Amino acid sequence: MIGLVATLGISFAMLMRTADADPSPIIGPAQPDGLHIMSYNLRFASDKKPNSWEQRRPVMAELLNGELPTILGTQEGMYSQLLDIDRDLPSHYEWIGVGREGGMRDEFAAVFYDSQRLKALASNHFWLSDTPEVAGSKSWGNVVPRMVTWARFADLRTGREFVTVNTHFDNHSEDASIRSAYLVRERLTQFAPGLPVLLIGDFNDPATRSRSYHVLVTEGGFADSWVSARQRLSPLYSTYHGYRGIRPGGSRIDWILTKGATTTYAAINTFASGKQIPSDHFPIHALVTLN
Repeated sequence: MIGLVATLGISFAMLMRTADADPSPIIGPAQPDGLHIMSYNLRFASDKKPNSWEQRRPVMAELLNGELPTILGTQEGMYSQLLDIDRDLPSHYEWIGVGREGGMRDEFAAVFYDSQRLKALASNHFWLSDTPEVAGSKSWGNVVPRMVTWARFADLRTGREFVTVNTHFDNHSEDASIRSAYLVRERLTQFAPGLPVLLIGDFNDPATRSRSYHVLVTEGGFADSWVSARQRLSPLYSTYHGYRGIRPGGSRIDWILTKGATTTYAAINTFASGKQIPSDHFPIHALVTLN
């Protein structure tokens, strides 16, 4: 039966976590020393209905204010859209990011964080290309510029330091994905030597089956939070749904990878309000503790 369901897909009405059915967060604010990490491809702020940003924004705000992650890495968000999210979150949330062309236009890979819990010590960006310091650069078959935003944080609760890396890999070129994975590994040795690392994003590749995954996990020493979690709080779903229905057992193209941390919980969140889903991806969550 599961195989048939995975093949055909299931309607949102049958499986989504609606606000009416289950108002509780899937993880919620992190306690006591855990870090609630959330990665979310927001889908860019389109005016086209159905699923315009105007329709999606209040549901997104409801979801985020229920979960209140310690760190939220977003992909595809436009500047005005990120400002909306910043307004909708509590005032103690701050964010770091730049557009993939190098300014305040186009899509961001942004990092939101709870400033009551974390202090940003350093941050920067680089591009997934042969010239990573050149804003907007692309190589290896990337159709559009792809980039990384990273930040080094001090945990004000525990005093520990760690690095968060947020990215969005190319969705057309396998060579670009592989080279991007190697570049991320290489750059981490420069700005995160000896520190725990939380690597999150939309990798546009199926976990466990793609070469980029093996570069980072099998060869690179990262742990996949979904695989290593002590407990999964949801079934496995395809993290990209495109508003075409939930697909149990589908591909996880959005990942939270860790190095120097232990994952207690992992989840794929199908939250919706009524019939409105906040994005064409489902957000992924992990509750992690630094080793």
